[in-house]
Amino acid sequence: MSQVLNQPLLPIATAKVSTGIRLFFALGLIAFGLNKFLHFMPQPVPPAEGGAFLGALAGAGYIFTIAGFVYLLAGVSFLSNKFVPLMAVVLFPILLNAFLYHARFDLAGIAPAAVFLGLNIFILLIHKPAYNALLRS
Repeated sequence: MSQVLNQPLLPIATAKVSTGIRLFFALGLIAFGLNKFLHFMPQPVPPAEGGAFLGALAGAGYIFTIAGFVYLLAGVSFLSNKFVPLMAVVLFPILLNAFLYHARFDLAGIAPAAVFLGLNIFILLIHKPAYNALLRS
């Protein structure tokens, strides 16, 4: 029984796969974060209702800047493997909002949002032990 409790959470092969996923996720976040500031990726024209929603967010003047900053910070965090559990929690509401935006306004563009949300959930789950103290009743 004590041997089972002393086993690492992830076997070595799974740890290598999770490292690859974390690095892939990091590079994607850095690319999308830089795009918020440098605008090097073309943006598709959103549907009318989606455009109104995005226009309201852009009108606030800070939402997309903060999202870009969080993407960059999370990407660097995941790349360096520092503060990964914290940054996964900070990033989650932004990616969830992107997913819900596409689910409501632009279903054709939901695939990247779903992939990034799924990667974030994966990162959250593999770091579940880091949250045990917060989730204790």
